[in-house]
Amino acid sequence: MRARLLASAMKLVAAKGPAAMSIDDVISDAQVSRGTFYKYFTSPEELVRELAVDVANELIRMAEPVVQRFDDPAERVSCGMRLVARLALEHPLAASFLVRLGWPDVRGSTILLDFVERDLAEGLRRGRFVQMPLALAVNIVAGTVVGASNCMLKTACEPDFAEQAAAAALRALGLDANEAKRIAKLRLEPARVDSSGLLSDVLAQSA
Repeated sequence: MRARLLASAMKLVAAKGPAAMSIDDVISDAQVSRGTFYKYFTSPEELVRELAVDVANELIRMAEPVVQRFDDPAERVSCGMRLVARLALEHPLAASFLVRLGWPDVRGSTILLDFVERDLAEGLRRGRFVQMPLALAVNIVAGTVVGASNCMLKTACEPDFAEQAAAAALRALGLDANEAKRIAKLRLEPARVDSSGLLSDVLAQSA
């Protein structure tokens, strides 16, 4: 039942944003009672926080096997950015959720940002990126991903916009233009959404 409520919330946040989502919206979509909602969550805000944690964990499980095939932290950062931005092409509901939620401003969990910080911190430590506050590097990456995802949800957006965005972020992190472009075009292995997770459940319902 908790998963059912989370799935409904994800669809609603993707459609109208977290601020506009009400308990009535959730229980109507999930076809449960108000009492059932309060059995699992105290408020819509708590529901969105827990949903953000679940989605972050699933995105990490999806991206980590692909990202870890690269040793260079710049390649790992580019890979992660492209994988998340490309959700807009294969899984637009998930991408809409991230755009509406505003990834850099997620509160209550830093799981996904910790995942990004790991590779950025290593890149700064190894001199792969120009020296800057880690928080600034995180904002460059997170803001680029949200912006790229938003663009790629539109039919007029170029199909390689994820690669263009990754190259631009790498340049902002200190790589020269040619290397940034090369890294952003490296071949990616396909990432798989966990078949037993929330994203897979929501995607099946919206198919």
